Amino acid sequence: MSIRIFPKINLPDWLLRIQRDYRLIGSTEAGDQIVFEELQYPSDLLLDHAPSILPPKKILLPQWETLLKFDTSGSSHKVEPVFDQSPTIVFGIHTCDLHAISLMDRVFGQGYPDQHYQARRKATTLVSIECLRPCSEFSFCKDMGTLSTPDDFDLHLTDLGSVYVIEVGSEKGLRVLHSAAGVREATPKDYQRLQKVMSGKWSRFSYQLDFDMTELPSLLDLSYESELWDILGEKCLSCGGCNIVCPTCNCFDVVDQVDFTLHSGSRTRVWDSCQLDRFSSVAGGHDFRSNRAARLRHRFFHKFMYQPETYGFIGCVGCGRCAQACLVSITPVEVLNDLYRRQIPYTSIEQEVLV
Repeated sequence: MSIRIFPKINLPDWLLRIQRDYRLIGSTEAGDQIVFEELQYPSDLLLDHAPSILPPKKILLPQWETLLKFDTSGSSHKVEPVFDQSPTIVFGIHTCDLHAISLMDRVFGQGYPDQHYQARRKATTLVSIECLRPCSEFSFCKDMGTLSTPDDFDLHLTDLGSVYVIEVGSEKGLRVLHSAAGVREATPKDYQRLQKVMSGKWSRFSYQLDFDMTELPSLLDLSYESELWDILGEKCLSCGGCNIVCPTCNCFDVVDQVDFTLHSGSRTRVWDSCQLDRFSSVAGGHDFRSNRAARLRHRFFHKFMYQPETYGFIGCVGCGRCAQACLVSITPVEVLNDLYRRQIPYTSIEQEVLV
């Protein structure tokens, strides 16, 4: 991994050069929200921003995605898969969202790799930005260990005032950086400035959980029958908003659409939500999570227990989007801390018995 220095004043020119060869998607303002959209002008890019309303996951796993098209009108039946391989650069990704993409890469890359996700991912270059201060009152990235970038980036920027420190994480990133003017090698003085900025940022972030994240799987294991789930189930609207804004949720439905002649159509993948009524309905009419409490509990178990067991990653990156989106103020931090407080008396009793 190499480190370069890039003058901020040259950023607009660099973005214009990028747009010649890539679809440039960046973090920008839309009303009072932050969104990841294709940029028309370099001035639209906003790098010091709150979490986007929808995560950059939507570029790699679109809300609606055509998987294949078919046509039976001729003498031969045609079935053609659809892949989006447009060269794309996503600029301005927070480190928590970069961790989320790392998890998505595992979900859609292990076992039977998802060809459609893989095609988009291969064609996409990720440019992330270091978070030097909390971006949301709801975030708890320090607890989740996502405050620093993982290895899965192409270029990573850190703001040093008049310049950006750019860490090169891949050959893809290096190719993109070659189009930037004014890039130079980092000097010992630059490394000292970077170290000072990085060491100074940690005190600006605080821990939100009352316990260490490594205790999450065991805490959930002990809390399956907790009455808290029923209490939260009474509040939860089962609207699915938490799933929609989550950077790691990846449940989907597959829908076949046929034209009125019945000769042609398409197969589409669409986001789904485990919090919606009937999501867990199976053949025969049985619904094994028919009540809201069971569905909400499943979401927490999936994030903090099942995914670590399967992929080695906690399925939450602490971005706080779900807490901000929830209409009845159910937040991961409050739920997990409540479970922990409820479990402390039982843990103390067990320890006394062992002694």
